[in-house]
Amino acid sequence: MHADELTERFREKFHMPPRVFIAPGRVNLIGEHLDYNDGFVLPCAIEFSTRAAVAPRTDQKVVLRSAEFTEQFEFDLPNLPQKPLGKWSDYVLGVVKMLRQAGHLPCGANLLVHGEVPIGAGLSSSAAIEVATALALLSVSGAKLSLPEIAKLCQRAENEFVGARVGIMDQFISCLGKAGHALLLDCRSLQFELVPVPEQVKLVICNTMVKHELSGGEYNRRREECEEGVRILSKSFPGIKALRDVTPQQLSSAANSMPPVIYKRCLHVVEEIQRVLQAVECLRSGDLDRMGRLMHESHRSLRDLYEVSCGELDAMVEAAAGLTGYYGGRMTGGGFGGCTINLVASEHAEAFRESIAERYRERTGISPEIYVCSSADGAHAELKTAAV
Repeated sequence: MHADELTERFREKFHMPPRVFIAPGRVNLIGEHLDYNDGFVLPCAIEFSTRAAVAPRTDQKVVLRSAEFTEQFEFDLPNLPQKPLGKWSDYVLGVVKMLRQAGHLPCGANLLVHGEVPIGAGLSSSAAIEVATALALLSVSGAKLSLPEIAKLCQRAENEFVGARVGIMDQFISCLGKAGHALLLDCRSLQFELVPVPEQVKLVICNTMVKHELSGGEYNRRREECEEGVRILSKSFPGIKALRDVTPQQLSSAANSMPPVIYKRCLHVVEEIQRVLQAVECLRSGDLDRMGRLMHESHRSLRDLYEVSCGELDAMVEAAAGLTGYYGGRMTGGGFGGCTINLVASEHAEAFRESIAERYRERTGISPEIYVCSSADGAHAELKTAAV
């Protein structure tokens, strides 16, 4: 649904013209589970987005509707719910609460959202809706926040209200992505560099069509395990504040002082940070073969050390092996289902799409969805002025 169609739908529901804002989902090329460890990540914004149409109200209500769902939500700004409702609206409500706490939302608004980021696929549909609605509501209030500040506000909404202890990566790339580029983000300082993605490759995202229920609790558990590793390591190395600070030598020397599971989690993080920095060099030099090998190493680490893969993700990675034009691939996102990300020569991307779908279907009995993408621009106003 494009901006014009969403605008027409908004007029039908609310009888007024809106402004329309758009925010993309993301795929992470390499650097999984590093953002909450103060590490480096290398995501791209993708050509799946959420749009938010908005117009101000004269009262203190936020009225929220979706182009996909029939349910309507109404919230009174002076008396917002204190706990999540367990519905998709929680991501918007969390943003409303954060804006309200910061004094950036003095008046009500009508909102209509449309999401095309596949839900549950690990492509960050949650960050897309958070960022799109944050931009929309800020336009109503007239408040000015930088894109990095918007990213941090949306992260707080998900951490403090929704209850998912996500890092900053998803919201940051949704705000600051650029077409034709990945973004190297230092998750501690929030400094970033744009890294060109070679024009001769496509990002082929393969959706396994499964999402195992344990993903949310296991995500938070992995974070707790990393924090336990930091507590153990900081006894011997007092300067350590996060796994970002740990060298391979320090971790090796402390291996016998921590439970085996904690050591495995830490080893993934420490080695994955090095892979991210090497991957940046590969993209800049055009060494796609080496980039592919790094992606395979990342997947093995996520499968064997961090233990967040699953049979379907492994089957999808294995199904890509040997296909023409394929450089490398890995699971992407939190894990336990969702998608793999693959670098494929542009001229072979469509044939790759057909072949990997057939191979995966033969192995699992599941028909996947395969998306051939390029990196996209980050959040922005799509329709700044609507005609009355």
